[in-house]
Amino acid sequence: VVSTQSTEAVVSTQSTGDRLLIIATTPYTERDFKQILSIRCEEEDVEMSDDAMLVLTKIGRETSLRYAIQLITCANLVCRKRNGTEVSVDDIKLVYSLFLDETRSSQYLKEYQQEFMFNEIEQKEERAMEVS
Repeated sequence: VVSTQSTEAVVSTQSTGDRLLIIATTPYTERDFKQILSIRCEEEDVEMSDDAMLVLTKIGRETSLRYAIQLITCANLVCRKRNGTEVSVDDIKLVYSLFLDETRSSQYLKEYQQEFMFNEIEQKEERAMEVS
């Protein structure tokens, strides 16, 4: 069992479950985020300006590290499309506006739920229940 909300992770070391190993963990710092994102940029051969890295680090801290990592590839594609050699803040901003993180996606669905098809099905079921 690994808990992402607390600062401890409990890992079972035997299948019988009679022994546990408790591993204390701490949330990532801004420096950790930046280092992880820099390593990922190196692995993907992406050149990124310092300002763009700061913006990406902030996005990662506010949303999730996974989302920030996914933006690296997208921002690099935008950079190449404009014949750039280094990902800029504008590239990061553009892909941030195009691809939603989990929180913004949920917010969008709640805001526009009346316009989605599945909402029509629920309304028909409610009407059918009222008639019965």
